[in-house]
Amino acid sequence: MKTFKPFLFLMFLAMPVMAQAPDKQKRPTPVIVTEVERKTFSDEVEALGTLKSNESVNLASSVTELVTKILFEDNQTVKQGDIIVEMDAAEELAELAEQKSFLDEAQRQVNRLTPLVKKGAASASILDENRREAAGAKARVDAIQSRIDQRIIKAPYDGILGLRNISVGALAQPGSMITTIDDISVMKLDFSVPEVFLSTLKAGLSIEATTEAYPQEVFKGKIASVDSRIDPVTRSIVARAIIDNAAGRLRPGLLMQVELQKNIREALIVPEEALIANGNENFVFVVINTEDTITADRRKVTLGSRRFGEAEILEGLDEGEQIITHGTLRVRPGSPIKIEAIEKDNEPLHKLLQQNKPAGEETEEDKAK
Repeated sequence: MKTFKPFLFLMFLAMPVMAQAPDKQKRPTPVIVTEVERKTFSDEVEALGTLKSNESVNLASSVTELVTKILFEDNQTVKQGDIIVEMDAAEELAELAEQKSFLDEAQRQVNRLTPLVKKGAASASILDENRREAAGAKARVDAIQSRIDQRIIKAPYDGILGLRNISVGALAQPGSMITTIDDISVMKLDFSVPEVFLSTLKAGLSIEATTEAYPQEVFKGKIASVDSRIDPVTRSIVARAIIDNAAGRLRPGLLMQVELQKNIREALIVPEEALIANGNENFVFVVINTEDTITADRRKVTLGSRRFGEAEILEGLDEGEQIITHGTLRVRPGSPIKIEAIEKDNEPLHKLLQQNKPAGEETEEDKAK
């Protein structure tokens, strides 16, 4: 009787599995693909900055006087020259009236003596004395008018007022702040960047800024100027960008996250999820379309810069080629694949899976809902 050999028995059990292996290899692997596109690309520098008004002033009194009128409300929009506050100027107005009468009398004497001097009927020295008196009276009128003007606070430019810090009847003192005024039609955004980017900072360079106050919005602007000095402690330099604020939503002091775009160029761009890293090398799976089947070819690529979710391709791909973005872990070089969806605009995965779904058919996700 022959002895039964375990090795032959194990080989016999493995035969069905080995027979089925080729069938599994031939079954196409479902994948999602995208096309290699040429897009506008730039290197990005991130920084933090603080907004400032285009113009900003603290309106304060320059004299000690009683406040008689307040002609504004909190956050009121004003035009240049609008009166904000009036203070008591009764004494100055009386002096002004007196000096104007002296000026008028001196000017009448000058007008009367001028033709007489030309005819030789009056002395030229008397005319000169009256002219000096008229000039002195005019200077005193101007001085009094200046004192009156100091008691009327006006808007120095178009802008929006802040909170009122004084009341009618209060005795204003020199330096006492009445309110603030800001021109916020455009905003100045000052931000610091490392000195290594000095060559990048040029007037007209575009920037994008975001803030927690408006988390879903991006505010665009351009660099207007760069500071003349580098901070020797932080080794950074301050740049100033101008952002349009016609809607008046941005306010001075707001913290902004700044993205500075440099080296703007056209480049081949692929999604980062399509990349397969192997040490210092990167690969992608390229779709190879033939008459009989669709397969995947593993190809080495050279990367440039990266930005959120995307990478620049310097070598290895051509515009318009299709590459695999989802399913790369199950794909092998030369193996057949089945394209389930084509990704175009970073669509969510559940929407991509519905591209080739027959009408009326429910996915597992739909059934779960």
